[in-house]
This record gives sequence, C-alpha cells and structure tokens, in this order.
Amino acid sequence: MRPSDDVIEWLLEPSQPSVRYRALVDLLDRPESDPDVREALAAIPRRGWARDLLRIQKPGGYWESRQDLYRPKYTATMWPFLVLADLGMTAEDPRIRKPCDLFLAEYARKDGGFDSPGSRWERSELCLTGNLARSFVRYGLGDDPRVRSAFEWLVRNQMEDGGWHCFYEKAFGRGTLDGWEGLSAFATLPRAKWTPRIRRSAEAGAEFYLERELLRQGKRRYVPWYRTHYPVHYYYDFLVGLDMLTRLGYGGDRRLRRALDLLEEKRRPDGTWPLDRVHPDLGAGAGYRSRRKPKRFALETEGKPSKWITLTALQVLQRVDEAGGT
Repeated sequence: MRPSDDVIEWLLEPSQPSVRYRALVDLLDRPESDPDVREALAAIPRRGWARDLLRIQKPGGYWESRQDLYRPKYTATMWPFLVLADLGMTAEDPRIRKPCDLFLAEYARKDGGFDSPGSRWERSELCLTGNLARSFVRYGLGDDPRVRSAFEWLVRNQMEDGGWHCFYEKAFGRGTLDGWEGLSAFATLPRAKWTPRIRRSAEAGAEFYLERELLRQGKRRYVPWYRTHYPVHYYYDFLVGLDMLTRLGYGGDRRLRRALDLLEEKRRPDGTWPLDRVHPDLGAGAGYRSRRKPKRFALETEGKPSKWITLTALQVLQRVDEAGGT
C-alpha cells in the first residue's frame, strides 16, 4: 500500500523541516541539489523540533547541568544530543560542535568505547558506545579516531551468538534484542568505511535479529517491543529493528515478515502511524528499573498520528519494496 498524496503532503509541511527534508530525499527521490531539498535542510535549525531544542541549550553547549551530561533522564545533554543527530543537524553548527567536543573529551575511555565519567564499570557501556558512535557519524565526525575506536570496541564486545548485551558481565555470551545500539551504529556508518571486521560483525548481528524475527526472545511476549516510540533513547521496539535491518540491506529477507505485518496492522485508516507510547515504557519482565524517576521527553503527542513514526515506517516500506521484499 503506497502512501496517499495527503500523507505525503502532511510530511512535507514546512513546519517540521527535518521530516520534510527526509521525505523529499527518501520518499520522493529528490536529489540534494533540488531547491526544495536545500531549503528544507537549511531550515532545520530555524524551525520545528531542532530549533526548539537548540533554544533551551545552555551557552556552554549542554542542557540541564554541566556537571552531569547524562542525568536527569531524559532531558540532560545526552538525550537532545541523540535526537538532534536524528533530525539532521551536523557539527558544522557550533551549537552541535560544543556537545560533540564535551562527549569526545569526557566519555571516550581507554578501552576504545564510551562511558560516563565516574562509571563503576571497568568496561565501556554498550548503549552509550553505540548511541554516541551512531550520532557522531550523523554529525559528520565519523573519521575522528575516538569514533573509529568505538566501532572497533563494538566489534570486540559482540557476544558469541551475534548479539550484544548492555550488562556484559551478566550476559554469559548471549545477546539480547535490547542491545540494538551496536548494530544501529553499523547501519549508519557508510559502507565505504566498513572494515572486514565490521562487515563480519554486522552480518552476525543482523542474523541474530533475523533469527528471532525482530520480536522473539524469552518465554513471554514482551509488550513494549510491539509498540512504537520516539525518542527511543536506549529502548528497543520492532520499528527500531525494522529501521536498522532495512538500512543494512535486509529488506528482502522473509524473516522480516512478522514485524512488517505488525507495521501494517498499526497503519491508521488515514495512512499515518501513531506514536504509541513515550518512554519509559516498561512491561512485565523488563528486569529494569530507573533509580530516579525519569523526566519524560517527547516531540509529539502519545496516541496521536506521528510524523516521525510515519516517516520511519514509510522509509522502511520503501527499502523493503526496493529490495524486492513482500
């Protein structure tokens, strides 16, 4: 089912240039030289979600507090930093370069990965390493030695079954679908920059997700994985899986069928998709609890049609179509 003209026009509204830019390029195949594409890209810092986030940034390049770039969740520097990378900002903007420099200087660790200063863990942390590596690539800093080192860390810390785990010491060599950040970083890195080790790691990681049809793990169905979210922070769901697997070139794999059927089920009669929940969205069996109550952060309204979720869903379906998937 192709998107209707009404849905495309909705995504192209100038009020959210980040969505407009990606819809023009990804859904309508407009070249970067197209005047509308150039206008939308230039407008990202001036209108919509990116502008709103940049307006509340402190002069030093951080949000909330300079003393802690990670907490409170989900309003401290880490979280708008990840979102702004998704929205199309780059480190050419000094307001982005400042937090990039803060994270590179303070979160890069001797083992090659990333973690917050003062962490009690000897090993770098998967969620931080994957999320920051992915964002630095999007910001245009993928060639920084500390970012390249983070990709090698992801390779070295992959589990025996091809997955990753946020709690390495408790993983016993087994990955979890929740450990998605490493594979998402590979999905963002241009193929020309893949080393043979990264290629093998990405292939093993993709197979880990495909074997589980993006949703099958554990004895019970984990309900939050069946809902859509944005921002995703460090949480996994089926659309996160579909987005990174299709970016990696697996749009034609039949094992995506279960997740694609769920995506179609969630399409509203008007052709849009809703934002199901705002994180934290934890279900029975999560095995996770925040020590401090997070501050919820969202760009759109829970339960309502979402431009970001709709854009992502249509990008996924277009990649599947181009790959000859069904």
